Amino acid sequence: MKKIGILGGGLTGLVLGSSIKKVAIEILEKEKECGGLCRSFRYKGYTVDKGGAHIIYSKNKDIINYVKKLLSYNLQKNRRNNKVYYKGILVKYPFENGIGDLPPKERFKCLYHFLNNKYPKPKNFKEWLYYNFGKEIADIYLIPYNKKIWKFNLEKMSLCWAGRVPKPPIEDILKSACGIPTEGYLHQLNFYYPKAGGIQALIESLIKKIKKSKNAKIITNFLIKKVYKESDKWFIEDINGLIKCYDELISTIPLIELAKVLENIPLKVKKAILDLRFNSLITIVLFFNYPLNKPFTAIYFPQKDIIFHRIAFPKNFSIKNVPHNKDAIIVEITTRYNSKVWKAKESLLFKKIVSDLKKLNIISNEAIIYKKMFKFKYGYVIYDLNYQNNIKIIKNYFNKIGIKLCGRFAEFEYLNMDQCIERALNTAKQFKK
Repeated sequence: MKKIGILGGGLTGLVLGSSIKKVAIEILEKEKECGGLCRSFRYKGYTVDKGGAHIIYSKNKDIINYVKKLLSYNLQKNRRNNKVYYKGILVKYPFENGIGDLPPKERFKCLYHFLNNKYPKPKNFKEWLYYNFGKEIADIYLIPYNKKIWKFNLEKMSLCWAGRVPKPPIEDILKSACGIPTEGYLHQLNFYYPKAGGIQALIESLIKKIKKSKNAKIITNFLIKKVYKESDKWFIEDINGLIKCYDELISTIPLIELAKVLENIPLKVKKAILDLRFNSLITIVLFFNYPLNKPFTAIYFPQKDIIFHRIAFPKNFSIKNVPHNKDAIIVEITTRYNSKVWKAKESLLFKKIVSDLKKLNIISNEAIIYKKMFKFKYGYVIYDLNYQNNIKIIKNYFNKIGIKLCGRFAEFEYLNMDQCIERALNTAKQFKK
């Protein structure tokens, strides 16, 4: 029987492992547990997602049906209630659909510059924001928020990223300015979330499915030392000298990590991989022994002086995430790997976060019964101006040597959960032929 090795036991790797049939499968995961960014943390009745607020939505109905089948009755449908914090005002998200919440003068400026927009055809992401939203909306929200989340010069970001930021219809802007409610980003307005277990419930359903299979196996704590090919077979050696052999190989691990262990990579390809840009993610979870009484799913913060770019309220994703009459917050901070923020003492970050939350009137006191921090080296893909050239070189090489790349940091694309699932299912289909 043909044997396939899957590097990485995150969401993509588990969907692959549970979907490829009629061959032997082994998933090699370096951590002691699978899930990657889709893991949850549980503590005395609290459940929060480690990798920031995760929701299940998709324009592809087949993916929604796939998740529904996986989670069965452990799934509920919610309606988004996100806000953008601006000068003490909570503006409806997305910001351009909430300009009616702004003071009259600023509302007028947003509408005027949107309608009288004479910016030339854009050549980079910053210019694209001005071109599509006008000076005011770009200056007071989109540019400061994107600077904050990407920690990268927006003039050096490629337009290939821009398609993920939908341009609102003129009708929506006009209605919003007049105080007529509108909704943007309709594909995520209504979303699904597990009733119990956090987003890790999805991971656990996949693991359960794999364990029922006779041909699939998950190996955790497998730290790869070397990947090489001999006589049309792929060999994976771990740090303890254990060697695994496969007929075919699928990688869902970050390209940069794969390049460290894959032998005989041409210099040109290695250079392209090392030239890829990404942001890291720090999440902090705070548990309170009193209700915060906030009805929001998430709040976005474009302000420079606020350390986090987004906070989320797990109770409003599922009431089972938090014990009765208590509450929790997930705080998200993007940073560059090994930056000052990344290396900062936890106590200093906690102090700054609590100070900011109090200043914003999100919390009234410091009665935090538990707090914990999680760090993820790979959080967000950055589409710089060299991205398309680099990724072309990389993918041509991996196609040539026969390693399939699948998933956010394996393909180095900013893929949401539904897109990771979709890519994995499409890759799995290739083995049915």
